[in-house]
Parts: sequence; C-alpha cells; structure tokens
Amino acid sequence: MPPAASTDPPRPQAAGPCLGHGIGLRRAHWPALLDDPQGLAPAAGVDFFELLTENHLSPGPGRRAARRAAARRPIVLHGTALNIGGLDPLDRDYLAAVAALAHDTGARWISDHLCFSGAHGEAFHDLIPVPRTVEALDHVSRRIDAVRGALPDVPFALENPSYYIQYAGQPMDELTFWQRLIDRTGVRLLLDINNVYVNCANHPGGDPDAFVDGLPAHAVQQIHLAGHTDLGDVIIDTHGAPMIDPVVALYQRVLRRIGPVSTLFEWDNDLPALPVLLAENARARAAAQAVLGPAGPGGRL
Repeated sequence: MPPAASTDPPRPQAAGPCLGHGIGLRRAHWPALLDDPQGLAPAAGVDFFELLTENHLSPGPGRRAARRAAARRPIVLHGTALNIGGLDPLDRDYLAAVAALAHDTGARWISDHLCFSGAHGEAFHDLIPVPRTVEALDHVSRRIDAVRGALPDVPFALENPSYYIQYAGQPMDELTFWQRLIDRTGVRLLLDINNVYVNCANHPGGDPDAFVDGLPAHAVQQIHLAGHTDLGDVIIDTHGAPMIDPVVALYQRVLRRIGPVSTLFEWDNDLPALPVLLAENARARAAAQAVLGPAGPGGRL
C-alpha cells in the first residue's frame, strides 16, 4: 500500500541554484588557492569563490586572478561601490566594467549593498543606511531597474548591511522596507545573517528570528556568514573573527524554512591563515548538513 500523501504545506524555496559553500578570494590566499598544480587541493570543500568586484575590474594581477579562479570554481561578484541609494547618477562606466568582469568570469550573479556610499562625486568608503521612507523606496526601485538594464545577463542581488544609526521619523522598519522593495522590483536578496544579528542586538526591539522569518523566501539568492567584535555596549560588524553560535543557529533557522542556499563565509579584517578560513567554511557546511542532511536539491551542501 503506497504511503499517504503528505499534508504538510510545501516549503518555500530560495532563489537558485545552490552552489554550496564558498569563501571570499583574497590576495593573500591567491598562491595557495590558484597556483596549486593538483587542482585546488588546498581548498577542498570550497564550492565557489566570491570576488570583491572592485579588486578585479582593471587589467592586471586582479583580473588575471579572477580568470584563474573562474577556471577552478563557480564565481559570484560582490561589490561595495554601486551606491544604489545615492543621489548621484549611477556610474555607467563602472557598470560597464562590472558587466565585462561578469562575462570574463562567467559570474552566476552580482551583488552589492542596500546603502549609499557617496555623494557629490565623493566616495565615503563606508556603507550608509538608506532612510526607510516612501521616497527612498521609489528612488532605490528606479535605480534597481537601471542596474538590471545595464547588467541584463546576470541576476542582481542586494545585501542587508549593518548600520549603527537610526534616522528620525522613518515610517517603515527594516523588514517592511525589504518586503516592499522585493515586492515592487523582484530584486534578489543577499541575506547577511551576521548583519541581522548585529543590527537586532544594537537597536532596541530587534528580533532576529522575526526578521528572517518575515523575509520573502523566494528572493534569497545567497547567504553571508561572518564574525564580529562585541565591545559591550555595541557590536561592530568587523568581519574579522569566527562566527558565534547564535549566528550559526540563526543560519540554521533560515535553512529550515527555505532549504539549501549558496552560503559564503566572509573574513576581511585581520585575515587569518587559509586553514582557519577553511575551518569556518567547513563549520558552515556542517551546520547546514545538521539541518538538511548531506545533500539537497540544487547543489551539494
């Protein structure tokens, strides 16, 4: 007798495909990761590389490293200079250079941050949060459309950044702003789990579980995991330490809800030796396997 059909509702699915678990490709690790004649043996367990877009736009060592990385693993691009929330016109030369890099590397998608990072032609070298107003929602939505027009051949995602200030008089909380932006534009989400934890810890009333539960599952293209620095009265998103257990638990909560998602561990400051970075990547994989099993649809876990 065949088993009875499940009455459980289908689990919502993240945007695919799932590439598995990857790491950011940083210059200090190029020799070990890209020069190994045995085919990337030092990076066993690394399923894909994320390139910091601005490090690889120009001809030279960065671009050559990007091509070598693409010959070994799938590539995704992650930038900081788009200035999607800014009032200056979008930099068309920059977008053209990003499109060329994506073509050279076969990038699976391109991402940046929901922020503004410059004004009046000056770069701030920081990611400033966008005011959560109707006007900002309209403005960012138009610019998302423009970016996708300039990058028509590759999916585009925005990351939820960490922030340390709150603007007065905002009519929307962060979750509502994201829900409306995704509903209006269909933009994909690079969900940074550590940033969710940091923001909810730093600002009164933050509930990380409610935040991740309320995000549209179908929009999640990729997940970032990272460490931070707890100063006691404030947590700083330094990307310079191992993950803490609550961030791992929040990651597992997301996976229980939406299934396998391409996941990358970031370590940017005080860059450790490669084995330390690979150990965090393996830790992320083990956390996913504890929830979903050794493999899942759309890609290896």
